Amino acid sequence: HCRRCLALSAPRRKMGAWSGTRIKVFFLTENSGTFFPSVKQDPGKYLQRCPDSVKAWLQNLKNSGKVLLLITSSHSDYCRLVCEHILGHNFEDFFDIIITNALKPGFFSQIPNQRPFRNLVNDIEDCNGLASLDKPGWYSQGNWTHLNDLLKKMTRKSTPKVVYFGDSMRSDVFPASHYGNWDVVLILEELESEVIEENEVNSKDISAEPLEKKGKYESKSATILSTSHQWGSYFLDDYKGINELEETQKYTWCCSCITTYSTIAIPSIEAIAELPLDFKFQRFSSHKPRTVGYYPKAPISLMKSRQKE
Repeated sequence: HCRRCLALSAPRRKMGAWSGTRIKVFFLTENSGTFFPSVKQDPGKYLQRCPDSVKAWLQNLKNSGKVLLLITSSHSDYCRLVCEHILGHNFEDFFDIIITNALKPGFFSQIPNQRPFRNLVNDIEDCNGLASLDKPGWYSQGNWTHLNDLLKKMTRKSTPKVVYFGDSMRSDVFPASHYGNWDVVLILEELESEVIEENEVNSKDISAEPLEKKGKYESKSATILSTSHQWGSYFLDDYKGINELEETQKYTWCCSCITTYSTIAIPSIEAIAELPLDFKFQRFSSHKPRTVGYYPKAPISLMKSRQKE
C-alpha cells in the first residue's frame, strides 16, 4: 500500500534566535506585550477561518491513506490558538504529526544531535531531547532526518514521497527542496492579483484544467495589484542598457527561485481544494516555458512577456 505524505507549513510570524522564541512563548502565556493578548482576546480580528472546502480537502487526503504533517516555527500554544480558530477545535484530527517550534529553516539542515525532537507537557518542552522519533504525535523542535525515518516506517517506503506546502522562500521552499528533496507547492499570494482571465490569453503554455473544475480566480478581473510603479512586477524587471537606449526584461530573483525550487505555485490552498485528488498539475521545469507550473493560471506579466517572444 503506497502512502504519500503531505506536509503543511502553518501561518508564521517572523522570529529571531532561540532567546527571542522564549520571550514570545512567555508573552503568549502571560498575556504580556501587545500582539499575543490582542490575538487571544479577538482571534477573528486577525485570523481568517479556513473555508469548508479546505477542511474537506484535508479530510479527503487523510481518508485516502495519506500521512498529513503540520510543521510550524510557532510555539505549541500559539499554533493551537490559530488552528482552533481557522480549522476548529478538532484540528488535531486532520494531522498524523504536528511539529511546533520547528525553527525552520534549521529544521531541514541541522543534524539530529544539534536539533533533537522534544516531547511537550502542557506546552512546555522536555529538557531531554529524543534519540529518535518512534511514533506519530505532537512534538517540538526536531530535524528532518528523524522525521524522515519515522515517515519511512509509516509509509513502508525507503524513500517517502512528500509534498510540502509553504509560503516562505527562506524557511519553506528552499530548505524543503534542497535538503529534504521534497516536492514543494509554493503558496504565492502575489498570484491572486496577477491571475489572468481565461479569455485574455490563449496559450498552450498554461496547464488546462477540466471544464467542470475551473480555477477559483478565473472570474476575477486581471488587476495587477502586486505591480509597483517604482519596482515593477514581482516576476519581471525592466532593464535598461548602458546607454539606456533599449529596455529589456529579466526575470526577478524571486521568479527564478520559484521555478528552481518549487514544484508548482498556487495562490492559496483554497484554489485547489475542490480539484480531484488525482488531478495532474504541470510542474516547473527548465525544459518548459516559465509560464508552466503556476495554477490556475500563469502571472499576467509572464504571459505578456511570453507573447512578445
